[in-house]
Amino acid sequence: MAIGLSTYAFFWRISDRAEKPLTLTRMLEQTRELGADVFQICDHPPVESLSTTELRELRSVAGDLGVTLELGTRGVRPEHLKRYLDLAEALDVTLVRSMLYSAADRPTLAEATERLREAVPGYAERGVTLALETYEQVASADLVDVVEAVGSDHLGICLDPANCVANLEHPRQVVETTARHVANLHVKDFDFARQAGWVGFTLSGCRLGEGRLDYGAMIERVRPAEKNINQIVEHWLPLQDDFETTCRLEDEWTRHSVEFLRSNS
Repeated sequence: MAIGLSTYAFFWRISDRAEKPLTLTRMLEQTRELGADVFQICDHPPVESLSTTELRELRSVAGDLGVTLELGTRGVRPEHLKRYLDLAEALDVTLVRSMLYSAADRPTLAEATERLREAVPGYAERGVTLALETYEQVASADLVDVVEAVGSDHLGICLDPANCVANLEHPRQVVETTARHVANLHVKDFDFARQAGWVGFTLSGCRLGEGRLDYGAMIERVRPAEKNINQIVEHWLPLQDDFETTCRLEDEWTRHSVEFLRSNS
């Protein structure tokens, strides 16, 4: 098991609001500076356009820093998953996170299962695991059914209980439902806050350990150290009153999360 950072831990600092968005190299360097061992390039389309030389250079930087790379994308079209498998091979990646749906494609569960049956053997052949993330658009039990129907040791689940709250799934039940298939952990905390005037609630992120995520119970059930499952830091940090404050908080939350995981894992 290792502690890692996702590009989502740098969400604001790589956004188009930033005067000088962080590069992949700089994010890798900061991952190492914080003492994390994994960097997951997740939902970051620019990685798809890197040349062979640029991919080789990125892999070399990661190797020199002692940081393991992971990848993340969306969708289960076989040709798209093959593209990410090729990227995984180029970057020496052994885990790719994806989701059943992409922005332009929403297969039925049966269609997703057939696509994965076509794509996953290639992952198994190259020693790469594909991890499908829990999120509000697909019930956790349905995601488990898809994984079990495919029936491969190289297809698992990327567990993020926070994502499923919007589908009225209790985080503890999501953990229980998926635990036996978890191959990757996205760790972010979250909480509810009253809207102004006490009209409704907002669900958003908070510092790890201060919200509704029962981290201890999740770790006890999933057992990442025993199963060599990496824990990847993410955030749901709302935009603050000014962008500079937002970026400062993002950095603070990331540092806090790494220390929290180091102390509690």
